[in-house]
Amino acid sequence: MSISFGPGGNSISFGKRKFPEDLPAYLSESGLNGYEIECGRGVRISAKTYELLPKLAEENGIALTLHAPYFISLSGEKEETRLKSLDYIQESAEAAQKLGAKKIVVHSGSCAKMTREQALALATDTLRRTQKRLDENGLSDIIICPETMGKINQLGTLSEVLELCRVDERFLPCVDFGHLNARTLGGIKTKADYAAILDEIENKLGHHRLKHFHVHFSKIMYTAGGEKEHLTFEDREYGPAYEPLMELFYERDLEPTVICESAGTQAEDAAEMRKYFEGCKK
Repeated sequence: MSISFGPGGNSISFGKRKFPEDLPAYLSESGLNGYEIECGRGVRISAKTYELLPKLAEENGIALTLHAPYFISLSGEKEETRLKSLDYIQESAEAAQKLGAKKIVVHSGSCAKMTREQALALATDTLRRTQKRLDENGLSDIIICPETMGKINQLGTLSEVLELCRVDERFLPCVDFGHLNARTLGGIKTKADYAAILDEIENKLGHHRLKHFHVHFSKIMYTAGGEKEHLTFEDREYGPAYEPLMELFYERDLEPTVICESAGTQAEDAAEMRKYFEGCKK
């Protein structure tokens, strides 16, 4: 397995191409080898995609991942709402397994009127129950990736996500560097800032999980409350810059799945990251 780069969903430039038939050629033209299936608004995948995508991905060396629905609430105050998350994650895992995707990205939740400690305890309980459910239903091979979140009032700081990953040694963190930069109001500025994040992952979860962790990357506009909206790499105001991170991936021989979530140019910007990463080898 090696590092992979790809878009989260389809860029505007995918246009009227047929999905999934034209996906391999489209990614190949951009030098990409990854793709995240977006199920943010629910697991709505066509029969054609289930039929064709697994073979297309396998034959063309495309690393598939899946983003579970945004409305999952690991830390929901209402028990009934929170436990529905088990159903949504199981549904996402079943879809991922059918498609040949190994990782599913799951939002961490919100704090609402709770303390962060209370929210983290609820999310931990939800994930523990969820993994038990997956194991009981033949879905043990699907890796849950709790995601760092962009709004300050959301659960999902780096340390909180790493704590969630301690629920099960199979979990991998989904580190969204744009989210972390937004919730720290521009806190990722230097190569040392990135290095500190990678060090914390390794110190808390070990080298293997650092080597294979899941990455979301985009430039994100933020306000006092954190994340406001996703931007493109054309932005020069908000950041963060991807170059120092690509250098560290190469220097530390890491093999993450890198998914770009730019606003409409995710394939183009993923290709830019891959090109820079390849340049680090020279």
